[in-house]
Amino acid sequence: MNGHVLIIIECLIIQPMVYTTLFFDLDDTLYAPTTMLWEAIRSRMGTYMVERLNIPAEQVDDLRRHYLENFGTTLRGLQHFYPVDTEEYLHFVHNLPLAEYIQPDARLRPLILSLPQKRWIFTNADEAHARRVLQVLNLENCFMGIIDVRAMGFANKPQPEAYLKALQIAQVDDPEQCILLDDALRNLAPASKLGFTTILVNPNPADADSNGFKPHYAIPDLFALPSILPDLWEEIDH
Repeated sequence: MNGHVLIIIECLIIQPMVYTTLFFDLDDTLYAPTTMLWEAIRSRMGTYMVERLNIPAEQVDDLRRHYLENFGTTLRGLQHFYPVDTEEYLHFVHNLPLAEYIQPDARLRPLILSLPQKRWIFTNADEAHARRVLQVLNLENCFMGIIDVRAMGFANKPQPEAYLKALQIAQVDDPEQCILLDDALRNLAPASKLGFTTILVNPNPADADSNGFKPHYAIPDLFALPSILPDLWEEIDH
């Protein structure tokens, strides 16, 4: 080679991640938290605790905060310490005139349907509430199914077993092929540890209860999704 050394440089081509499955939280994710629907549900939880379980009203806020931090949901905490009728509780707290709080956004249905991935609702609420919300938002038939608190065996986000159950139901072997979109950082952190890509959907990320965790992406609403991950709309093989 005329005294010259031929150096061959191999270029490593990094392929972009191919996502096959998207998990969407329900309340305060598919609609804006400014609707105050979730606040109304929280209020119904407090009323249930006072009227059905005889918990003093002045203790309700502290108890709910304690249950949320230690059990993930108010229901899960109550189940540990009180004789809760689960079906009665779920019906009571979600028994609200949804159309007075949330309305469909004509942009959302075509956005979700345009995503080529498999799409699931992944919620700590029950299926009946989820279906009512989807109906009011005109998002029926946009998802493969609803992974609710019953489907999770009454585990719930952020408990690790809830995510493992969701993967099992969605028939996904590799969490790295999944995205979780949620309005609460505490629900995204365990998913990130498992390998999910995490997207915080919250117009006020400072209020999302972080404990130092940072998601992969943060957007104010679902309409910003194309701006952060335009590759989602490329064709994939299911």
